[in-house]
Amino acid sequence: MAKGKDVRVTVILECTNCVRNNVNKGISRYITQKNRHKTPKRLELKKFCPYCYKHTIHGEITK
Repeated sequence: MAKGKDVRVTVILECTNCVRNNVNKGISRYITQKNRHKTPKRLELKKFCPYCYKHTIHGEITK
């Protein structure tokens, strides 16, 4: 039996480049899962942003 909260949680990744530059046409977001025990800090992955037309850092945001 699992103790306490679920180990795997769903997180939303948002393009840090679009947020920093205040892009009007949209912000790239991805949905993924992470293991809460192995990665307690905020997750950052390099993903493709269709608005920037390149691979950028996508950081975890709160819901």
